[in-house]
Amino acid sequence: MKTDDGKEFAAKHWFDGFSCVHRFEIDFDAGSPHVTYTSRRTVDEMLEAVRKTGKLNSITFAAQRDPCDSFFQKVMSIFKPKPNIHNIGVTLSVNMPGGGSVKNGQKQVAATNGHTNGIETLHVKTDAYDMKNIDPVTLEPKGVTTQTKLHPDLKGPLSAAHAKTDPDTGDLFNYNLEMGRQSTYRVFCISASTGETRILAAFPGKPAYLHSLLLTSNHVILCVWNSHIKWGGISILYESNILDAIAPFDPNSKATWYVVDRTGKGLVATYESDPFFSFHSINAWEEPSASDPSKTDILCELSLYDSTDVVHRFYYDNLMSLHSDSKKYAGKKRMPHLPSQAQFRLPSVNAGVSSPKPLPAELVFKADKLISMELPIINPAYLTRKHRYVYGVADRLKSTYFDGIVKFDNVTQTSTFWETEAHTPGEPIFVADPEGTKEDDGVLLTVVLDGFKEKSYLLVLDARDLSELGRADMQGPMSFGFHGTHKATGRNYTGDV
Repeated sequence: MKTDDGKEFAAKHWFDGFSCVHRFEIDFDAGSPHVTYTSRRTVDEMLEAVRKTGKLNSITFAAQRDPCDSFFQKVMSIFKPKPNIHNIGVTLSVNMPGGGSVKNGQKQVAATNGHTNGIETLHVKTDAYDMKNIDPVTLEPKGVTTQTKLHPDLKGPLSAAHAKTDPDTGDLFNYNLEMGRQSTYRVFCISASTGETRILAAFPGKPAYLHSLLLTSNHVILCVWNSHIKWGGISILYESNILDAIAPFDPNSKATWYVVDRTGKGLVATYESDPFFSFHSINAWEEPSASDPSKTDILCELSLYDSTDVVHRFYYDNLMSLHSDSKKYAGKKRMPHLPSQAQFRLPSVNAGVSSPKPLPAELVFKADKLISMELPIINPAYLTRKHRYVYGVADRLKSTYFDGIVKFDNVTQTSTFWETEAHTPGEPIFVADPEGTKEDDGVLLTVVLDGFKEKSYLLVLDARDLSELGRADMQGPMSFGFHGTHKATGRNYTGDV
């Protein structure tokens, strides 16, 4: 964008772009489907600040400090308040518990075409305790709040962009991290029926950048993987960004898995595994232990990285091959930075063994990188239940970004792909067939950039075999974002992504 002094300002990292919400409405009332597209940037204050000053003075994800800043200036900045520009726009929550929606779920708001869509409130979230309320029709920002409004103890600055919603009750689960000499994780639940927030457990742990967590029918699982933040969190203030505040990946450390009981028993088990990094958990479920059916094992699935180096890949210079350093991510050199589908088993979680030493988490499988994915999603009805299929975007080294849509089968550990040369897809969203009887009865919605025409289109794929069912062409390109959600008219469950 142009600043007031005529200079150009551009974000340097994908995670620091100007937040924007995109809305597609698919209307079948006229017979043939009609698609309406709306979008709006939701960071008016941030745009104005950048336009006037030509820079960002707040904490970002990866925007680096001015190299001319001295050590003294950086240290002193720790003690100065930093403006919050509320660049919030990673995940969306429809009718979020505690967010002001009507408890009985009957109120509906008018959509742009005059129809009702069942969306009372719409919130955007990021990896912090801030949340932004936006108008579900106009997409205009309405206000910003923090998790302290949900519960006064949720005062830590970090949280998961990917809260988890129980598909049956609608209750929402997340964590809050308060950093300091002894950092404290607080796992909490927001009731969909009452809007009240309960702290399920509070425990000390190494502060880390955690983008997501896991949920079963009886437990919340918080895995503190190996993206630890230096100096008890002070490094975020010193560096003014998250990426540089993360300690170098330590291959000799362990990932720690905390299991919290949902009914109020608190932290009930702790496990350890070999170190790894992850953005996205996929699903977790409970099943009888093979060694003792009276005990319960928890299976956890996520997209796993061998280190935190992948975060550096998403600088725009690397994605667009604009700098000589981007060569380290070209072709097969990028293999170490690709994710693997992985499952872990947390055995005998209800064994009642009280031990100060964490139990071992067992790696069930780790799939080949070239059949794995990022931005993974499943049929939302299978959250907290054993599932078979996972969908996401594929990276098989055919471009510098993503090169296809993939369907991974947990049983056969094989993948099916949709791909078109020079067409780059974004995150797929699963829309279940309301009359379907199988897990993959439904469609996938994804926005794809046609690299030849330099225009985007909304693509509809059959979730069973990834065959194309239709597309809606757009008049220009749509920027690549992160995550979305789907709300069908008249359906109560919307999920939290």
